[in-house]
Amino acid sequence: MLSLHNLKKGKGTEKKSKRLGRGNATGSGNYSTRGMKGQRSRSGGKSGLALRSIKSYLLRIPKVRGFKSLNKSKATVNVGALEQKFSSGETINTRAMLKAGLIDTISNGVKILSDGKITKNFTVEAEDFSASAKEKIEAAGGKIVIITVKKQPLKKKANAEETADEKVAEEVEKKQEKKTK
Repeated sequence: MLSLHNLKKGKGTEKKSKRLGRGNATGSGNYSTRGMKGQRSRSGGKSGLALRSIKSYLLRIPKVRGFKSLNKSKATVNVGALEQKFSSGETINTRAMLKAGLIDTISNGVKILSDGKITKNFTVEAEDFSASAKEKIEAAGGKIVIITVKKQPLKKKANAEETADEKVAEEVEKKQEKKTK
């Protein structure tokens, strides 16, 4: 039986290393295949100069770093999946898709794509639709409702700061009026 303790290497797989500098009878005596004189014939002389540039440094970095976009992508749902999970005449919104397990999160929005066949008529509510998905849903007798998510503008914070500044200014004016009276 073959097991780890009785494994042997195949014949001819191990190559013996050259024994350099062991006399002329070995065929590599005297100068030990290094030639005569010079930097490369001496010990430590074979390495040469190291390239110290940015390009060579970048070439050494493995190309496995990838890229992560700052823009969050929308969850995608195919028309065929809607056909399987929902019955005819239903209103399908993002929460219904989440409950059905078609998407993981609704925070970034949902886009409906056209992969698959559709025969049932749905009212589909989503943030975005592909052109062919719109055609398929409408051809099956369904409706499309595009939802627009209202995002809070950054100006509200500025307005809140302005109102706080205005309140402070009003208090200062009241104090000044009291002093003058």
